[in-house]
Amino acid sequence: MRIDLHCHSTASDGTDTPTELVRNAAAAGLDVVALTDHDTTRGHAEAVAALPEGLTLVTGAELSCRLDGVGLHLLAYLFDPEEPALLAERELVRDDRVPRAQAMIAKLNELGVPVTWEQVARIAGDGSVGRPHVASALVELGVVPTVSDAFTADWLADGGRAHVGKHETDPFEAIRLVKAAGGVTVFAHPGASKRGRTVPESAIAGLAAAGLDGIEVDHMDHDPATRARLRGLAKELGLLTTGSSDYHGSRKTCVLGEHTTDPEVYGEITRRAAGAFPVPGAGGTAAR
Repeated sequence: MRIDLHCHSTASDGTDTPTELVRNAAAAGLDVVALTDHDTTRGHAEAVAALPEGLTLVTGAELSCRLDGVGLHLLAYLFDPEEPALLAERELVRDDRVPRAQAMIAKLNELGVPVTWEQVARIAGDGSVGRPHVASALVELGVVPTVSDAFTADWLADGGRAHVGKHETDPFEAIRLVKAAGGVTVFAHPGASKRGRTVPESAIAGLAAAGLDGIEVDHMDHDPATRARLRGLAKELGLLTTGSSDYHGSRKTCVLGEHTTDPEVYGEITRRAAGAFPVPGAGGTAAR
């Protein structure tokens, strides 16, 4: 059983539509795929409608958080998307994305980069605009060769020359909100140091005490030593460990199913969830 619990679509910063994502997941030989767009569940309905027979969809979102000045992402699975408090918090984060992107564009213009809001909006399409869309604009302009190269101190990384902060949720509050909505929480790529500062193990211990369910261990941004360290920490703290691709379509080099989650861990996630249930595929009806 092949399970990928971290994927993005055009509802946020992926390049596959939700329909394309589930069809590509089935073609890649996955049995279970999670749709975890940034701070939004807008792609869920389309993904469910297009879900091929034999593929199960886990609904979720990747929540933008910040702790002691360090940005982090919290994967939330199988929560009630209409629960009012969590919905209101997601909307706060999402609504701050446009002015933030516009402020980053202004900084880039001051640095001599001729990026425009119209260009970034075109790249984002119907998705929630974010740094990857600004990064893609830099690639289009030939400023950097790849999206990853835009996430440096020279450009868009935390504290970078063109970086602008946004509203982000305290992770302790995020865990409380997701739990109240019946969901399960997993700390996404906690050791991805090449993205910027990471929280210390003591902070992860604090989150575990507050109800965090697991940490994402097998991820493209974790080297073998980091994975071993995180696996040991998870065992010490009684946390589940997951593996995922963090698939973004053509925007990143990772591929669907590059890393997967153990079926027993997946089973425990579904047992803990009370806000929603995994959706089994019935053949799909949505047009590509």
